Amino acid sequence: MSTSQHAPHRSAARPAAAGTAPGTDPSASAAAGPRPWSGRRAGLAGAALAALITTAAVCAGDAAARVFPYGPRHRSVNDLGNQFVPFHAHLWDLLHGRAEGGLLLNWSSGYGTGFLPDLGTYLSSPFAVLVAFFPRADIDLAVYVVTVLKTAAAAAAMAWLLRTQRRGPWWAAGLLGASYALCGWSVLEASYNPMWLDGLIAFPLLCLTGEWALRSRRPVAGALVVALCWTANFYTAYMATLGAALVLLVRVVLTRDDVRERVRVCVRAAVTTLLGIALAAPLLVPLFLSSRQAYPGWFKEFRPVPWPDLLARLLPATYSFSSPALFVGTGTLLLVAALPFHRALPARTRWWWAGLVAGVLVSLQWAPTHLAWHVFATPNGSPYRQTFVLAGIVVIVAWTGLAAGLPGVRALAAGAVVLVTAVAVAAAGSGLTTGWGAALFGAGLAVSAWAWWALGRRRAVPVAAALLIAVLGAQAAATAAYGHKGKLGGLDDYPSWGADHTARAAALAGADGWPAYRTDPGRPALSGNDPMLLGGEGGSYYSSHTPDVFTRSMAALGAGWTSRGRNVQSLDNPVTDAVFAVGARLKPDGTVARAEVLPLVTVRPAGPPPAYGDSPFANQELLLGARVYEDPVAPGVCRAGTEAFLWAPEYNATARLADGPAFRLNGWAPRNRAALQPMGVSHGPASKLVFDRPAPAAWALSCLDRPRLDAAVSSLRASAAGSVGVSSSGVRATLPPGSTGTAVLSVPAVAGWSCDGRPAGAYLGLVAVPLDGRTTTLDCGFRPPGLLPGAAVAAVAAAALLGSAYRRRQRGAAAGPPRQRTWPSHWRVRRTSTGRG
Repeated sequence: MSTSQHAPHRSAARPAAAGTAPGTDPSASAAAGPRPWSGRRAGLAGAALAALITTAAVCAGDAAARVFPYGPRHRSVNDLGNQFVPFHAHLWDLLHGRAEGGLLLNWSSGYGTGFLPDLGTYLSSPFAVLVAFFPRADIDLAVYVVTVLKTAAAAAAMAWLLRTQRRGPWWAAGLLGASYALCGWSVLEASYNPMWLDGLIAFPLLCLTGEWALRSRRPVAGALVVALCWTANFYTAYMATLGAALVLLVRVVLTRDDVRERVRVCVRAAVTTLLGIALAAPLLVPLFLSSRQAYPGWFKEFRPVPWPDLLARLLPATYSFSSPALFVGTGTLLLVAALPFHRALPARTRWWWAGLVAGVLVSLQWAPTHLAWHVFATPNGSPYRQTFVLAGIVVIVAWTGLAAGLPGVRALAAGAVVLVTAVAVAAAGSGLTTGWGAALFGAGLAVSAWAWWALGRRRAVPVAAALLIAVLGAQAAATAAYGHKGKLGGLDDYPSWGADHTARAAALAGADGWPAYRTDPGRPALSGNDPMLLGGEGGSYYSSHTPDVFTRSMAALGAGWTSRGRNVQSLDNPVTDAVFAVGARLKPDGTVARAEVLPLVTVRPAGPPPAYGDSPFANQELLLGARVYEDPVAPGVCRAGTEAFLWAPEYNATARLADGPAFRLNGWAPRNRAALQPMGVSHGPASKLVFDRPAPAAWALSCLDRPRLDAAVSSLRASAAGSVGVSSSGVRATLPPGSTGTAVLSVPAVAGWSCDGRPAGAYLGLVAVPLDGRTTTLDCGFRPPGLLPGAAVAAVAAAALLGSAYRRRQRGAAAGPPRQRTWPSHWRVRRTSTGRG
């Protein structure tokens, strides 16, 4: 397209120099004022601007929604309050030397469970340690600040990447970097899954390593960046790696004509990536093995959303848990939609980049590629977790067109028609569109179109740039605020730390007696991980790595769960408290109930290996080794003086003894399982069981005889360990002389336990060691499976990197002082005719 077909100051054949408005004459700009920023200084300015826009928009959206910390509404929805805040609280305890356990073992949760996989899944981001600088009572604020900082870092990383790929105005790189970090996936999905934000940071960083491989630079730094990304969050780093590989593939095709050179670039990138992943192996290998040993949760077949719903998510101010949040800012979308019509770029370049965007978009909707994006497993929750990769590719494509020169009026008009058509289709066939979203989209499209056109006129540059920033900020803030409304209306929410948290934490600290006995935060819980959040050494535990053996053992004993078995609840029962050494339990009224319980290590008589059955009452007696329950004297009536316990795992209503208070059972199979419920002390016929709704198909009532339980505990204590000590990853106990049978640790028998130098066995789901009468000291330790092999892999990768760095240094010394670098023609700021890839 000739220059005469554009505005007077617009050039289709020459991109703007760094620091000048696209489409203006670089020499005129330099002559008229100070020399424009270039290189590193401009890159830093763009990164800073991106971070500033992002921070302002995120905070504005949260403030408009009046969520914590700007208002009374809860921010901690779904797993943010149930998992991530408690995990960060435990990290705070670790960093301050107050945690029960260490990096390998968590004594606080699930009666003792491995911690390294949880660390690698939720807490291995470099940003996570920042919570240590906040008071523990401000843990919610600490997690929020970390979330905002991660989002801002992603914006800065993308801005830096854009100017590394192509030279262009720093403020435009900052604008597009912010557009990426403020995408719908970020402000709607990752905002309450903060570890996913590490993937948002990883994508531009991994694309940067691809640029280094393209230019045969920084192989060691590239591997270290890959290792950092995969360590911070392997799940989203995997998706980011796939996306970065696609971007590099297009870059290689468009900038390298020689097939052998293309292959060399791809090999360099692959080797860098594999070495980086190998460096992270000490964390990744235990994590993967732990995932295989976790309770399976649930499987859901992927069903793509209707295309009108998908297109509707391009608009600001839309929300849906089960569809991809495609919003990325109208100004950015306009540049991408205009790209196929942007004649400043060769047709080959335009169609390769447009094809990449279209291909990734379609891959979101096709089941085989959906599985490939999600490590070949349909997610247990929102099904479009790879959406941020598409947002990143969209931003890179927008920058590709912009760096070649401003799109002309015809290109902008054609792009606007494409977007309006997509929105029209969505509005006609989707219920996700909103009036506010359509209005923001329409206004944003009009303002953005004018602003991109006006940038060709020098005097309009400041106003146009400010309008583009304002449009993005307003749309992103509105999207975040609207998303809070949708999340609070459709997801569970949890209170931020308050007076109730403080009171419970103080009561638990006052009752602490570890390791002589455990202290359980009890029920009802404030989160799925109260022991990490509040303190104590309880039985509740919620993680992607909840061990299968733990969930099944606790279910056999009567424990309830949510999240289809991944969120195991504390079991308020005197028998299991005795077995698991829970000597202090926090009650709903804030008091602490104490009881005489067994130590952490007991000795059971020799005999054939026992196995659980169907009845939780019989299973508890089997684990205790004594009969302590009796049947009702009449249907629904326990003998006076005994304690009634109701087992109705699928009942979802209240039940009570006729003369007692009502208790809520939360059974909703298969998602939730109601726990064995204590109903109170029976007074005979006056305490008949009453269901407030129709009785469930399967239920049982049993009556606990406390004197029998006390006698059984006293008998087991007589042969139990005399003294027990714990370390950050082990247990040491002194046994009575001549002990035979089986030593049992009241710890789930997860893989990784060894005792006296041999792998530990299992006794009804607990760690066990056979005794021959000669053992007087039991020394057990925990090491996550895969830790040593992972360390060996990392050592080999580190040696390879050091060898590579040494060889490069030797070659550099032999070659003499470096020559002044000259950019290849396809990387230069100015082009004589057309741009490339």
